[in-house]
Amino acid sequence: MPELPEVETTRRGLLPLVGKIVKSVTIRHPTLRWPIPQHLPQTLPNQTLSGLTRRAKYILCEFGDESSGGVLLLHLGMSGRIQLLDCNYPAEKHDHFDIEFVDGQVLRLRDPRRFGAVLWVDNKDNSHALLNSLGPEPLEASFNAKYLHKALSNKTLAIKNAIMDGHVVVGVGNIYASESLFRARIHPETPANKLSLKQYEKLVTEIKSTLQDALSAGGSSLRDFFGTDGNPGYFQQEYFVYGRTGEPCKVCAKSIKCIRLGQRSTFYCEHCQQR
Repeated sequence: MPELPEVETTRRGLLPLVGKIVKSVTIRHPTLRWPIPQHLPQTLPNQTLSGLTRRAKYILCEFGDESSGGVLLLHLGMSGRIQLLDCNYPAEKHDHFDIEFVDGQVLRLRDPRRFGAVLWVDNKDNSHALLNSLGPEPLEASFNAKYLHKALSNKTLAIKNAIMDGHVVVGVGNIYASESLFRARIHPETPANKLSLKQYEKLVTEIKSTLQDALSAGGSSLRDFFGTDGNPGYFQQEYFVYGRTGEPCKVCAKSIKCIRLGQRSTFYCEHCQQR
């Protein structure tokens, strides 16, 4: 599943569209995780894409101004990808949604498994229910050790599950949770309320560092993710533990282990990450 670095890489790849005017919208298959709003082919033409931001794993496409327009929320789901193409590029089987701009460029959503989303929020609504209860962004200053220590001080669940909870912090998915915990030398099964403030300082530092390193590498391409230009990310070449079951640890040479934790495969080194 695309995680924060992949979504942010996609957002940055779409930035050349800011300031451009929509020519048309095409909905080929409206049944994604939620139905694509059927009014978009009437609502978006002649609107200017005024901004592109990100909240958690949602890309927010801002159209119009404060008095008119709205925000299009795009989510890649489990297998989605957004491409920036020429309008003459033929649509393929899993290409569900297009926004064509007057200069001939097309924003195209491809999603084989259809767990992605295209949603609309009128400016008058201010926000969407899916965004209202989210935790802080991990790369912002508000996400720090004091915040995380306080938020999890009475939580007995495993620390890996805790940092993957979007109400606690957004965007730390399975890959980057495993990698951050390894870098911080914290066992993924450690109860969240057993970590000291010093350990949380290390963990927050490594979450930020891991995500920044992934962004610099263009994200991770394991199965489905490619950037808007069609190029893969390369962070998977830097993994310490994720997907490396049985391989030697890059630090101590002991074998990497894999367990199921919160219905997810969890990778760690039992020597470097002792409980």
